[in-house]
Amino acid sequence: MRIEHDSLGELAVPKDALYGIHTLRARENFPLESIKNDPELCKNFLLVKEAAAIANMKAGAWEDKRIPTAIISSCDYLYHNFSYYHQEFDLPALQGGAGTSTNMNINEIIANKALQELGLPLGDYQYISPNDDVNKSQSTNDTYPTAGHLTMIKFTRTVMDELSKVITTLQDLATKYQDVLKMGRTQLEDAVPTTFGRSFKAYASVLSRDMDRLAAVCQELMTIPLGGTAIGTGVTGNRSYMDTVVDELATLTKLPLKQCDDLVDGIQNNDCYVSLSNAYRSLAVDLSKMSNDLRLLNSGPQDGLSEINLPKRQAGSSIMPGKVNPVIPEFCTQVAYQVMGHATTVAMAAEAGQLELNAFEPVAFYDLFEDARLLRKALHTLDKNCLQGITINIERCIAMVEHSAETATALSPVLGYERTTEIIKESLRTGKSIRALVKDEISQEKLDELLSPASFFVK
Repeated sequence: MRIEHDSLGELAVPKDALYGIHTLRARENFPLESIKNDPELCKNFLLVKEAAAIANMKAGAWEDKRIPTAIISSCDYLYHNFSYYHQEFDLPALQGGAGTSTNMNINEIIANKALQELGLPLGDYQYISPNDDVNKSQSTNDTYPTAGHLTMIKFTRTVMDELSKVITTLQDLATKYQDVLKMGRTQLEDAVPTTFGRSFKAYASVLSRDMDRLAAVCQELMTIPLGGTAIGTGVTGNRSYMDTVVDELATLTKLPLKQCDDLVDGIQNNDCYVSLSNAYRSLAVDLSKMSNDLRLLNSGPQDGLSEINLPKRQAGSSIMPGKVNPVIPEFCTQVAYQVMGHATTVAMAAEAGQLELNAFEPVAFYDLFEDARLLRKALHTLDKNCLQGITINIERCIAMVEHSAETATALSPVLGYERTTEIIKESLRTGKSIRALVKDEISQEKLDELLSPASFFVK
């Protein structure tokens, strides 16, 4: 063991550990072994620290150039060998202190790795200090949200990749079934006929809007508060550092990053996280709505709508032989509920920040990272294990259209509203099809035209 001290006292740290006393205190204070900092957050934090060290070095912040060189080298090495060192970054995601524990964990690991590179003992902070050197010109206030932005951008792009595949599949289904009639329904009651092509196209359209929302939020997240140090004042920094650090990070990440025009605003207000959460929630709502539609259309097979067939993925009952449940849409809806719940947490966390800093960013980050993982997985399985294998029961759909009284709506321009109403009532009373009831009033050729898919849409 080695002894380290902070403003509260001393603690014994394992002698070979790259982390230090601040990490130990966080592990003791926040006992959430199952809820850990996301590895991507920690890796992006390393990039933030590397960019800061480069900017500080160029600003002449150290007389001894070996210090920043070792810090920069250590950040790069830890980033590219993260899996080997992941236990060093093992901290609970939910923590008091607005992310200070995470920032200090990163600072300690980098400082000790730099000491190791220079052949100095771990914990010899008089030569390379976690606070004075690794954290130079920085604060948790600006570095923690910056690392969070980078992580959200990466995760959101992975969601968009999966969403793009779902949209493409829906567009393919729309093309494949563009002329297949089905009954439209409003309030779960028969409406006028539509086509499966129109239905699948509508799903693709709403998800495309979700894609646009995610892209817009990604762009919003490119604006970061790095350089603001404590509460956006820039205290302990210098003008050269503040003017260049974001550009250095942009070079490392290959992202078009931009510093907040108002750093005080950028540090205290979390509206961009609410925007991302709302975009995720909108996607979740639309995903669940579509999933519930698929379950209804698949219901049966004998005594439900049974208009479509979802791929059979697993046995559906431990007691009823042969029963198969729509497990993929059910899974997607459950994911959606989780994301919707997280949206409430993120909104409350953003609202709860007092004055110049929000102490509740850790829970917002955790939920937003989890949202991305959930949505990515849900979209992937929906596309691969459900949408790509959908088939249509075309004959049943045609029969339902032919025998639906509301199909007669298309005859109204020819027969008039009152006569069409009489036909609908007679169809409902006798069970006879619309074709059978009007065969003496409208020619077969004209009837085929009126009841064709094209007749139910404006020319």
